[in-house]
Amino acid sequence: MIWRATDCEIELLEKILMYVRNMESDLVDSSNLKKGLVMKLQMDGYEASLCKTSWASTLGRPKVCQFTGDYEYIDVMVMEKKNEEDGKQTRVIVDVDFRSQFEVARPTPTYEEIVANLPSIFVGTEEKLESVISLLCSAAKESMKERGLHIPPWRKASYMQSKWLSKDCNKVSFSPNNNNIGIMMEKSDGKCTSTH
Repeated sequence: MIWRATDCEIELLEKILMYVRNMESDLVDSSNLKKGLVMKLQMDGYEASLCKTSWASTLGRPKVCQFTGDYEYIDVMVMEKKNEEDGKQTRVIVDVDFRSQFEVARPTPTYEEIVANLPSIFVGTEEKLESVISLLCSAAKESMKERGLHIPPWRKASYMQSKWLSKDCNKVSFSPNNNNIGIMMEKSDGKCTSTH
């Protein structure tokens, strides 16, 4: 059920793949690629933003150590339509560097195969992403255990989920018409909204 894509997710992925093919030579680094994709999506009428998350995690040991991190991905709000009158807005996460986030040192052949089958570009809802992270972190844990390696805090599900699902997120929206940038900030419920 995790891998079944909705029509909106398929449409978004097709557009993103087309944009990436057309922009590849122009935009070398990942950050510029993401900004370019946000602008292209906006020009095509999507409510798209670059999401920048940051977090601190003690992983249950506040007095011992604290791990911090930050990450960027694309956030798109789409209308899922069941019929003409009925539709709900859904958050779709787009990550153009998804597979590499799950690579580990000395993986077992099984884990290596699992990661190899991940898409390089993830397009899906928060719920799908949460399920994928949970499954992959569990598989990574088994792989590392089998190899006799310690499981680092940044490979645990709670840390990995913070990359895409952190409540501390800023959304940056690039206007395709005049290059103005609007910053969007977190509401008290953890969802990001515009500050203008």
